[in-house]
Amino acid sequence: MELQDRVVVVTGAGSGLGEAIARAAHAAGARHVVVADLDGGEAARVAGDIGGTAVAIDVRDEAAIVAMVESTLDAHGPIDLFVSNAGYVTSAGLEESNESIQRMWEVHCMAHIYAARAVLPSMIARGEGYLLNTASAAGLLTQIGSMTYSITKAAAVSLGEWLSITHYHQGIRVSVLCPQAVRTNIVRNSPDFQDSAASGDDSWEGGVASGDGVLDPADVAALCLDAIREERFLVLPHPEVATYVERKATDRDRWLAGMRRFQAALHPDGVLPGDAIAP
Repeated sequence: MELQDRVVVVTGAGSGLGEAIARAAHAAGARHVVVADLDGGEAARVAGDIGGTAVAIDVRDEAAIVAMVESTLDAHGPIDLFVSNAGYVTSAGLEESNESIQRMWEVHCMAHIYAARAVLPSMIARGEGYLLNTASAAGLLTQIGSMTYSITKAAAVSLGEWLSITHYHQGIRVSVLCPQAVRTNIVRNSPDFQDSAASGDDSWEGGVASGDGVLDPADVAALCLDAIREERFLVLPHPEVATYVERKATDRDRWLAGMRRFQAALHPDGVLPGDAIAP
């Protein structure tokens, strides 16, 4: 899909990847871009720069997503591309509270379901539409030290696969973005980053996910638009991820052993994430 003269909605667009995608869509000739974010002020800042519409929204609220879709349809016509991008990361394992786990589940998976429910009927009615869902390389592999991020991003990938299989014949195309570390608020808000900053160490960028580099959001956004033009399902800004996925599929036990070694190397003091659960 080319974005010239298209209507685009981007969630989590007040900063980071979402902001970069909104700006890239505008630069690619989109007729109108809806900039949605939990932080209404940041959404307004981005929308003001690109002549778009700002929407303050909590993507966990299905009614709010439905209302945003309906208002966009009324004001600007059919939505061509819906980008479900809102997300965040925590560092915890089994000790994480049920409330915290549920919140991330709603942001990383249910929000994508809510968006698809809201926007697909009008897309299917005209035989065309595109969903770009932000997941993570953690959804294809795992995220050492973050149980909930790992499992919710894996669910996001699986949902994208299901949507592509189920609605392809109705003209719906789906891409899933699976980066490693990107220089965004999801990195800066990480407990690991905050701990490093508090100690005066400014060398930490992306923690466990940064081994293959920390990318600029604008570069990742450009890769997303390339994937949309090519109607390619997986968007892998870090090409190394494809090799890791292949290794995992070929010999999962060997891959698990390698990940355990990697985890140990990340914690030279010998205190591993699982040690938070004590007998």
